[in-house]
Amino acid sequence: MNPHRARKPVDEFDDSPIKYPSQLPKNSDGKNPNVMIVGAGLAGLLLAILLDKAGIPYEIYERAASVKPLGSIMVLNANILAAIDQIGLLEELEAISFPGNKANIMYDNLAIAASFDSLNKDNEVGYEHLHFSRPKFHELLLSKVPKEKIHYNKKVMSMIQNKEGVMIRCADGTTYHGDILVGADGAHSGVRQGLYRTLQEKNILPQSDATEMSKGFLAMVGTTDPMDPEQYPFLKNNTSTFNQVIGRGTSFNWSEFNMPENRVCWVIVSQVASIAEFEQIKFRNSEWGPESNPEFIDQVKDFKVPGCGTLGNLINATPEANISRVFLEEKLFETWSHGRTVLIGDAAHKLLPSAGQGAVCALQDAVVLANCLYDLESLDRDAIHAAFLDYKEQRFNHVAEMYGKSKMNAIVLYGQTLKERIIRHIILNWIPESVKIKELHKGAAYRPMVTFLPPIPKKGKIELLPQKPSVRYEREQKKKAEEEALKSQAVAEDVPYPIVSPAEAV
Repeated sequence: MNPHRARKPVDEFDDSPIKYPSQLPKNSDGKNPNVMIVGAGLAGLLLAILLDKAGIPYEIYERAASVKPLGSIMVLNANILAAIDQIGLLEELEAISFPGNKANIMYDNLAIAASFDSLNKDNEVGYEHLHFSRPKFHELLLSKVPKEKIHYNKKVMSMIQNKEGVMIRCADGTTYHGDILVGADGAHSGVRQGLYRTLQEKNILPQSDATEMSKGFLAMVGTTDPMDPEQYPFLKNNTSTFNQVIGRGTSFNWSEFNMPENRVCWVIVSQVASIAEFEQIKFRNSEWGPESNPEFIDQVKDFKVPGCGTLGNLINATPEANISRVFLEEKLFETWSHGRTVLIGDAAHKLLPSAGQGAVCALQDAVVLANCLYDLESLDRDAIHAAFLDYKEQRFNHVAEMYGKSKMNAIVLYGQTLKERIIRHIILNWIPESVKIKELHKGAAYRPMVTFLPPIPKKGKIELLPQKPSVRYEREQKKKAEEEALKSQAVAEDVPYPIVSPAEAV
């Protein structure tokens, strides 16, 4: 059992009435909640798509005038591709992707330290790893959400919730109301911050949630314009290869992926040696715009990359607007919900990108939360509280495992201290390939599916972890089967349907 579930007290609510100075709350059907989703990122959009399929009303509130995800690459695997397959989006995703089952780790002279080319050997996993542009995937999800459901320029400034509902107030003075508020607004979630302020005032926020996220690495990411495949022949491949280069005698490590449309995504990571260095970098670069990039680029432009010569070649082929610099932050929050408010994705857990599981975990959150909302028995606070606890119960241990793997992968891919170099050497050279593949299959066995939609055939040979079924869906399917049986009986007996008793007929 998840210890965090057991230690949480029963939710306390602000019982004062919510005033409605602008938009009145929508009428509820008493069964399905009206859901307000803050954030039109990947997790928020997928949740919206799932709620639509569940018949649950929702609206999305996005702080920006439009959503422009970082032009970086994404990698999704069987852990979430099964659910994407189930909702009918896999073929469209494959059309903008390259399969990528090979990875190389090499030193800065491009000598191979380790190579993996059996991530889906003999179709054991069932799904290829798919490499694609994050903006392209965002466009795909966005195209499935009705435009009128997304409200832009809605920066949430405050929130209040009580027994009857929850209200958000935006920077433009508008207020919106619903039964449930979902914070899908990223690592620096305004919903989380507002929620945590309330919990701090009540003295029920765990101390660990009051601390800042850890920041051990600084990263620059970019995606090139289409490049000439005659000059760079590896671009002719219709599969993607992940190449990770370990710098020596420097704080930098870097990687590249080839992508559809003859593009290359590149990532440069620098280890921050101390909190003091982080604060100094933060002070020098309080505005993380393109004007702060030249100094960083000058340090890395001559580093070698396979197939492209140098990082300078990739950077020169990348529009300035497609280059971003960010701190790689990490934190697993303990508090994922309170009252009628719940957090998903980076708002609840920020993972390092080293294991490629940050987006996967966010999308899995959307699937499991949609399942829990579909099974709501009522809209009272106890039922909502129970649904949110169920959501966390199903997700927390899996997220914690990925959080640990991301930290370990960061040591292997980014670490530059003596201890980290020793750990990297042991992992790359002493652990048998069979053990690594076994660990991969263990991770691929967790595939949360949409429990209120018809299941799809299992893909792959590995045994999958069981999932909690939907009580409501099973009840509805049983009722449907009974109705079909009555229809068949009516046809066989040549009587009208529905069959009624003599007493009902009178």
